[in-house]
Amino acid sequence: MTWLDQLEQELDQRLSAFLRSNPVQGGLFEEQHQRDRVDALQRQRQQLAEEAREQRRQLLSLAQEIKAWSDRSHRARAAGASDLAERAEQHRTELMNQGHELWNDLASLGRRFNEVDAQLLEIRQQKKNRSNLNQDWALFEAEQELEELRRQAGLS
Repeated sequence: MTWLDQLEQELDQRLSAFLRSNPVQGGLFEEQHQRDRVDALQRQRQQLAEEAREQRRQLLSLAQEIKAWSDRSHRARAAGASDLAERAEQHRTELMNQGHELWNDLASLGRRFNEVDAQLLEIRQQKKNRSNLNQDWALFEAEQELEELRRQAGLS
């Protein structure tokens, strides 16, 4: 184990001990970690959306190019230039293969986008559940204190 690994292990142990002895700080640390995670996921989501927009633009451009080469192939065939028509048809086929690859890449981006959205939704749901739990716990404690005050006052 290198000295850097040892230092990292020691710092991790000290941080863990500090957080165990200071639960409020542990909560703040966890909240910051969650905020950082949400920020990273939102940046990733934005990047995926930009990539998808670019790929859609490329697909539309490619579709126009495929149509143009298809028209050229028909014109060459109609003019009796079968060799030129065949070469144009081969180029159109290559472009169509590129389109299929782009389409598959776009579908993959869509799946990754949905995964990021699901992770963001899960984090928000966890935060909501924790918030509800904290609120419910605070209400429970207040009710317990109120009941204790009633007992002390002889009202129960």
